[in-house]
Amino acid sequence: MTRAQHPEPAPLLRARGLTKTFTTHGSLGRSATTTAVDDVSLDIHPGETLAVVGESGSGKSTTARLVAKLMAPTAGTLEFDGTDVTHATGDDLARFRGDVQVVFQDPYSSLNPRHTVERILTAPLDYQHRPIPGGRRAFTRELMERVGLNPDHALRYPAQFSGGQAQRIGIARALAVGPRLVICDEAVSALDVSVQAQVVNLLLRLQREHGFSYLFIAHDLAVVRRIAHRVAVMHQGRIVESGRAADVFDRPRDAYTRTLLGAIPRINPEWDRRRRAAARNPHEVESAS
Repeated sequence: MTRAQHPEPAPLLRARGLTKTFTTHGSLGRSATTTAVDDVSLDIHPGETLAVVGESGSGKSTTARLVAKLMAPTAGTLEFDGTDVTHATGDDLARFRGDVQVVFQDPYSSLNPRHTVERILTAPLDYQHRPIPGGRRAFTRELMERVGLNPDHALRYPAQFSGGQAQRIGIARALAVGPRLVICDEAVSALDVSVQAQVVNLLLRLQREHGFSYLFIAHDLAVVRRIAHRVAVMHQGRIVESGRAADVFDRPRDAYTRTLLGAIPRINPEWDRRRRAAARNPHEVESAS
């Protein structure tokens, strides 16, 4: 069979023209409008990781919140599994919340300090009015084991865990409802480098085991290089370049992308040589590869 007979599967999530503006009101009736996300379109396919990268203030975290429906877009549309969810409410929004979960940057601020791990991990099912398989204790222990936590600590509170352990609780909470898309909003940026590697390995293993997709928001391109299938580069609220991770890293087309890559610490001599060559002349690298 030819390649044309095997079309690419439909995206799990499709965003088109997402735009978000904020208006601030000052003295004397004056107001100012800031565009945080400007006409962003992206697709996320089943089982893949799309990384959105850029410097602080580029709009990537606002994009994540728009995709997660934690805020409404000023313009644009959002589809999930072929259904328009841009203005979903009620039961439709609840179903979307079950399919799309978020792991936030700071686990301590995203976990209720007054709740035990058991209550944190079962709360998403309570919100969805779903039965808890095997009961709360067994369900919690299974989730904790899945993310590498001691299940005997289920009745502890978030403050009793290290940063890396607390982030694993956040990941376990995201897994509780069996999502199809997990949005990681700078999920490893607050962790020490060695702990980052452990959490990235965990995310990769969970994706292999469960087949869900990731929207991975990050500014650390070394981490992105390891985890992403495709990369979208954001600058001043817009996507300036996107493509397969290997193409974006080895043959960047946009000047801003080449600037970002130039700031990555050396990973290996060959990649470093290609990165410096790309910064000088991207067309030269393309012809040489």
